[in-house]
Amino acid sequence: MTVSQIRGESSNHICGNFSKRLFPWVMAKGSNTYNKFVGDRKRSLFGNLQGTVLEIGPGTGPNLPYYPKDIRWIGIEPNPYMHPYLRKEAERLGLNIDIRNGAAEWIDAEDNSIDAVVSTLVLCSVQNIAYTLQAVLRVLKPGGRFLFIEHVAAPHGTFLRQVQSTISPVWKMLSDGCRPDREIKLALENAGFTSVNYEYFEVPLPIVSPHIIGVATK
Repeated sequence: MTVSQIRGESSNHICGNFSKRLFPWVMAKGSNTYNKFVGDRKRSLFGNLQGTVLEIGPGTGPNLPYYPKDIRWIGIEPNPYMHPYLRKEAERLGLNIDIRNGAAEWIDAEDNSIDAVVSTLVLCSVQNIAYTLQAVLRVLKPGGRFLFIEHVAAPHGTFLRQVQSTISPVWKMLSDGCRPDREIKLALENAGFTSVNYEYFEVPLPIVSPHIIGVATK
């Protein structure tokens, strides 16, 4: 390995570590604004959950206020710098939570053990969306539900889709792996769920305004 390669890898490591430290702070500051747009939808989607609920990529915990108090909550969060924010929010709400390390592609839970899996603004940034959805199917009980709110790619041929595709490499670097042009709807439909139901809506945000909210059943 050359000196320049060593310097390059060191620089990438420092930048990546800085990004992982910075992103939780950005998320914590921005969650209140985003929840003003989608809070009612979250309340409707999550308000009647029961049993064991597993959230992939819970970040700083912006969904915690919308869950019933009596669920058993498990969070799979790969960024350890998110964990203190999660614990602080859970303490504020009086919730007992179980935070586990790991990636969404390899969920740390037993097969057929989870009543519901939740994902909000996560499928855009997982490394392999197909593996992630198979992991969700693996851990869900028969008849279990996958609840999601995700921003999605704009329709092909639109100006917004062109912008999303053009800006995607930079957006991914600055937003912890987020890909604004990812075809999430297609991935959900092809994953193997018994049913996938969603509706389209928009939020007043640049680049990532197209959203879907829905439920996929195992």
